[in-house]
Amino acid sequence: MKMIYLGKTKDVYQLDNGNVLLKFKDDCTGADGVFDPGANTVGLTIEGIGKQNLQTSVRYFEMLKKAGIRTHYISADIDNAAMEVLPAKPFGKGLEVICRLKATGSFIRRYGAYIEDGADLPGGYVEATLKDDAKGDPLITSEALAVLGIMSEDLFKSMKEQTLRITQIIAEDLKSKGLELWDIKFEFGYNNGEVILIDEISSGNMRVYKNGKIVPPMDLTRMILTD
Repeated sequence: MKMIYLGKTKDVYQLDNGNVLLKFKDDCTGADGVFDPGANTVGLTIEGIGKQNLQTSVRYFEMLKKAGIRTHYISADIDNAAMEVLPAKPFGKGLEVICRLKATGSFIRRYGAYIEDGADLPGGYVEATLKDDAKGDPLITSEALAVLGIMSEDLFKSMKEQTLRITQIIAEDLKSKGLELWDIKFEFGYNNGEVILIDEISSGNMRVYKNGKIVPPMDLTRMILTD
């Protein structure tokens, strides 16, 4: 297999069959030895976290598969912390999608004059940001994506519909464990003319509460993987 690039938490390889292999690493984003899923640099290494993130991703990708939702996921080798996926082109230089079930975080920083922290966002609120560390991952509208030639409004509509459905499936699973999903971040790509979910689905991309308190990503991973 041929190396495509080395990432902060995953390395990416081109397979001979045309698919892609993601190798999950034990490196975590953060600073000064403190884990921070939103950071743009590697701050620490946690033994075994790569496999745990893969196991979490596989759990949810398999759920989505059963629900008839197409993603880039094909199969996984947990022992080698590797996942085989379909090739997919990013939108522009990368597009992230956040589904919010509660008003919190950057949503409150922007709109706190109109809504209280923790208020429900009925039906879920979907927003997109461009992957751009230097500019702080700026928000972008579906109209702007179309004007810039990054994504048509029809593709954005498909992505939004998938995001809401996927979020509901994950929220229901977490609810069965006594957990409440507040928001979750996804990444989508383009494959054979359609938008599909790519990358991973791990605890570091979710904000989850239990009994009114936020659950740290490491603890959340253990809770998700404990049946």
